[in-house]
Amino acid sequence: MRWALAKVAVAVTTMVALAFLVPLGMMVQETAHDRAFSAAERQAAELGPALAITTDHAALQRALASTKAGTDGLVAVHVPDAGGGTSVLGTGRADAAQLAAATASGRSATVEVPGGYALLQPVAVDNARIALVEVFVPEAALSAGVTTAWLVLSGVAAALVLISVLVADRLGTRIVGAARRLAAAARDLGSGDLDARAPAADADAPPELREAAAAFNAMAERVRQLLASERELAADLSHRLRTPLTVLRLNTAALGESESADQARLAVARLEHEVDQIIRAARGRREDETVVLGCDAADVVRDRTDFWSALAEDQGRRWRVDGTGRSALVPVSRADLANALDAVLGNVFRHTDEGVSFGVDVRTTDYAVTIRVYDSGPGIPDPEAALRRGEGAGGAGSTGLGLDIARRVAESTGGELTIGRTSRGGADIRLRLRTARALSKAS
Repeated sequence: MRWALAKVAVAVTTMVALAFLVPLGMMVQETAHDRAFSAAERQAAELGPALAITTDHAALQRALASTKAGTDGLVAVHVPDAGGGTSVLGTGRADAAQLAAATASGRSATVEVPGGYALLQPVAVDNARIALVEVFVPEAALSAGVTTAWLVLSGVAAALVLISVLVADRLGTRIVGAARRLAAAARDLGSGDLDARAPAADADAPPELREAAAAFNAMAERVRQLLASERELAADLSHRLRTPLTVLRLNTAALGESESADQARLAVARLEHEVDQIIRAARGRREDETVVLGCDAADVVRDRTDFWSALAEDQGRRWRVDGTGRSALVPVSRADLANALDAVLGNVFRHTDEGVSFGVDVRTTDYAVTIRVYDSGPGIPDPEAALRRGEGAGGAGSTGLGLDIARRVAESTGGELTIGRTSRGGADIRLRLRTARALSKAS
């Protein structure tokens, strides 16, 4: 913005300077022209009294020598002789026709001669004869001082433009500084700092930016309140599950000792563990705590596959994990990525028969991390419908939210969730997450 204001200042000041300085420069040039011819008229007038008194050549030579123009060879006197001829004292430059025309008219005239102009001034002498005083005006005299004047005017114009740019830059600094502080507050809020606020009472900011800062602060406070309410609601809803879980635990305890009873008790224990995790995640974060985004996707994959491996062993499923030996940093929170993986892996257990094998593969590049979850089941018949919220991956009891959770996590990084089929016809779900390096390069 500072550069834009500087360009506007340069354009406006330049137009104003040209509007005033060009006519002023032309006036200086015209003044120099008039000054040169006025000086020539004065020089001619200085010899008029001498011609009126005498036409003696020696006396006129002395008169010419007494003037600076005569000494410089710029003045000539054309004196008529008694025999009808004309004698020239000094250096004449006008031709005979020009002299004759001036003598006949009896008025002063300016004629063009080689190297400049000549002022011809008729003077009446004895016996009604007409003498001519010729004053040469060189071309250089017509522009004397004009170049210097143009340089001075150009310097004035440049100084005006520079001053206007400095003033515009100073004003732009105030505006840009306030805008940058507002942008910095927005970035801090976007990175998870719920206490980030813009200085609404910034004295350097224009009224519009102060209003924008106040609106931003109100929005940030509202976001903080909504997040706090959401966390409390999640914790409350999760806590309400404890009552039916307690009943389930008591019922499973009364089942006795059998393989199915042990599996039921194990399932209830896992469910209680997940509910506890939700409550801790919702209530454990303080209001004044900054949300830290970013995790190692490979570590999350190892953790979640270890969790699901116990159920896979109970159901006789073969499973494998590849690509977790290399760190794969992604700009999402660990909890969000874990929820996305649980949603995708949960679909494998929910929508395929027991004994169906599955695998997880992590592929890492500088700009993206791709988590592939595949199985040997029947696959997803309608991938497009499965990605629509509420449609589900198929099968009874599906809420249609699992794949949508994973899709939103991928899209939060600029990535995507794709659904395909393996070579054996099973589901092939790929969660592509763009890395922090890719996001910084794109910005």
